[in-house]
Amino acid sequence: QVQLVESGGGLVQAGGSLRLSCAASGRSFSSYVMAWFRQAPGKEREFVAAVSRRSSGTTSYADSVKGRFTISRDNAENTVYLQMNSLKPEDTAVYYCAARDGFILSTTLNNYDYWGQGTQITVSS
Repeated sequence: QVQLVESGGGLVQAGGSLRLSCAASGRSFSSYVMAWFRQAPGKEREFVAAVSRRSSGTTSYADSVKGRFTISRDNAENTVYLQMNSLKPEDTAVYYCAARDGFILSTTLNNYDYWGQGTQITVSS
């Protein structure tokens, strides 16, 4: 098992930047594909970004964040990051870190085995 704790959320103006962190503990962090999802009020949780098991691994992004967000991981620090630039009001949501026990990146929520508690991002216009 792995436990996930997100940090770095907050309030930011449109056009600003934030970096989210997700610290993992428990079973070997490098065994997991890692991802970020988000859930806005009244909407379903949606995929944001994912990174494969290596520290310089393959990444995947939702079209809505491509070119603005960057996912990365540091396996020595057991941490995955989400750098968010050029934030928009529509990025407002609770952001969740997720871990998938396996090799293959997935954009599907149900393919992830472990979840953090979430961190709120609010982007003001």
